[in-house]
Amino acid sequence: MTNTKLLPIEEISNIVYSKNGKDNGNSLTPNIERCSTPKDVLEYAKKRHIAIVDYKFTDLLGRWHHFSTPIHHLNEELFVEGLGFDGSSIRAFQEIHESDMILFPDPTTAIIDPAMSYPTLSIVCNIHDPITKAPYDKDPRYVAAKAEKFLLETGIADTSCWGPEAEFFVFDGIRFGYETGRAFYEIESDMAEWESGRGHESRYGANLGYRPELKRGYFRVPPVDSLQDWRSEAILRMMMAGIDVEVHHGEVASGGQEEIDLKYGPLVSMGDTIQLYKYILKNTAVAHGKTLTFMPKPMFGDNGSGMHCHQSLWKNGKNLFYDANGYAGLSQMAQYYIGGILKHTPALLAICAPTTNSYKRLVPGYEAPVMMAYSSRNRSACVRIPMYSNSPNAIRVEYRCPDPSANPYLAFSAMLLAGIDGILNKIDPGSPMDIDLFEEEAPDVKQVPGSLDDVLNELEKDHEFLLQGGVFTEGLIKSFIGWKRKNEVDALRLRTHPIEYVMYYDV
Repeated sequence: MTNTKLLPIEEISNIVYSKNGKDNGNSLTPNIERCSTPKDVLEYAKKRHIAIVDYKFTDLLGRWHHFSTPIHHLNEELFVEGLGFDGSSIRAFQEIHESDMILFPDPTTAIIDPAMSYPTLSIVCNIHDPITKAPYDKDPRYVAAKAEKFLLETGIADTSCWGPEAEFFVFDGIRFGYETGRAFYEIESDMAEWESGRGHESRYGANLGYRPELKRGYFRVPPVDSLQDWRSEAILRMMMAGIDVEVHHGEVASGGQEEIDLKYGPLVSMGDTIQLYKYILKNTAVAHGKTLTFMPKPMFGDNGSGMHCHQSLWKNGKNLFYDANGYAGLSQMAQYYIGGILKHTPALLAICAPTTNSYKRLVPGYEAPVMMAYSSRNRSACVRIPMYSNSPNAIRVEYRCPDPSANPYLAFSAMLLAGIDGILNKIDPGSPMDIDLFEEEAPDVKQVPGSLDDVLNELEKDHEFLLQGGVFTEGLIKSFIGWKRKNEVDALRLRTHPIEYVMYYDV
């Protein structure tokens, strides 16, 4: 595969691994430079011969936006005075009569942009009001910062740790469209079972045999796993950007489903990381003539993509979720945390699984967690306690309902607030369900709601827990629900679906 746009992979390797790096017995230590102050950023930019500075921020629904300036505009005053933009042109932000907004770059986020061919410095920004200079209530990154602050104020813990697993599909081509008399989508994938009967040119010419069957893609080796080298390049670009990657592999679904796992980190930092993770993966795919999606369920009949969120609370370096005598090594605090998550799951899903497509994933039969229960190891429960290690530091809660269409800042914050509510109010999660919740009868176990419309209704009724500490505001929640109903729920509800022709054309 030839890369014609991005920084050459050889140069990436030189940046990631210091030539004089200390040998730790396994590999060279990654050479990751961090900035703390505006002065650090200026020195770093000069050292790396930066030509362009790129400023990024996140909208309410989770999409990254950016603009760029030549390097000579970067100075220490800019970090204090900020940069203006039109908030009315960003989804669910401002009305046109109050459109002016301002961005303040965060110097701790400065990195070399791994998706650009010219030397570009990337900086994540916080959004503020230009008149009062107050942080903007609809800035997802500000919401996440308030969630971390509220956790400290409760005295429960000083840190929450997050380890999301954002799955995705890499396709060779995608076409879709909707017109008055026409609606379609078509996926091309050299890794798809359905391609084996086609005669078009592929990476193996006429030999189309090396493909994973439906639900049989997990941990397959090359040549079935044809994206091994592509993933390796992607993780080197991530490491260049300071992302600590733990493992990468093919996932369950046919058609190019992949997973790259990241080392856990604090809430705001992990929100930044997921935004950068998506950005690097999409750009690496495009550079190789491919396309990548984080849609929860891009195709019928195979597994969808989740974003299972591993989480734990810490204080003074101690994992508060651990108790050697508790169920699956869980402390009482951890069980109350789970109680809060389960109680608020119908409302949480509006933020953690926030698209109409999310509810095509949350159905039985595809390892999707549709049962509102908790268990050790059992993947059919909404909450799972992984049992890979007996180490006290490894004990954690895995919430399996979220998917990668979620805004990570809002999703992590909402889960944390649900867990805090469980701890403060001692919400009992009930007994664990260590059975196959799909195969065995569990009459008392509720299933998650089945549509985006349903969970938006639940969020409307149950969001007091999100208002704790002023983390979320009524205005943000109202804007979020209103946008989703008008632009997503109604958009699908009002349109004829092709499958309706199959079912009803000859009535």
